[in-house]
Amino acid sequence: MTVFSGYGIQLLNGAMVSVAVTIAALIVGTVLGVFLGAVKTYASRPFRYAVEAYTAIVRGVPDLIIIYLIYFGSTVALTKLTGDYVDVNGFTAGVCALAFIFGAYASDIIRGAIRQVPRGQTEAAMALGLSSKLCFIKIVMPQAWRLALPGFGNLSIILLKQTSLISVIGLEELLRASSVVSGATRQPFYVYSAAAVIYLILTGVATLGLRYARKRADRGFA
Repeated sequence: MTVFSGYGIQLLNGAMVSVAVTIAALIVGTVLGVFLGAVKTYASRPFRYAVEAYTAIVRGVPDLIIIYLIYFGSTVALTKLTGDYVDVNGFTAGVCALAFIFGAYASDIIRGAIRQVPRGQTEAAMALGLSSKLCFIKIVMPQAWRLALPGFGNLSIILLKQTSLISVIGLEELLRASSVVSGATRQPFYVYSAAAVIYLILTGVATLGLRYARKRADRGFA
């Protein structure tokens, strides 16, 4: 279609940026979510209350505001620390903001999965001489991960679509690229329809990958 003549590559580049942000935020957010989930399960009350407050803030504040706060807040903080104006990279700010949001929701999923692992297995492992840390890594988390995977997969799909929000901080991901192409071609309906198809393809591929991961995780279980 002539509408996309010369602009198809720009949309594909935007899609690649969206995928890169998703993968980076997924890795950071998963580590954060596992850590916070463990804190909610095993830590003392002051630490649990602090993490619960963090989760409540993320749940109660719109994602877009969190992105703005992290983007502009990090700029202000680094500028004050260095004494010179620092323009924070949009990719880095976007990844940090989305990981910050993802980790809050993932922590509840991880906590719920950890609590479903029979406590007797932990006690048996510790009776055999495993430390609490090794018990968590080798006994609890492999089982909890299988239980958390369905909810975790849904969050991952949401994360992919949330990358459209970081267009507001100047990163040319798929939505921002679509906006630029739409303005240049004066065909917003076709351009945004193409963007929607690309998002559908990306989420479809991600869904298939998560379905395969769930099948592998469920091997050996009835």
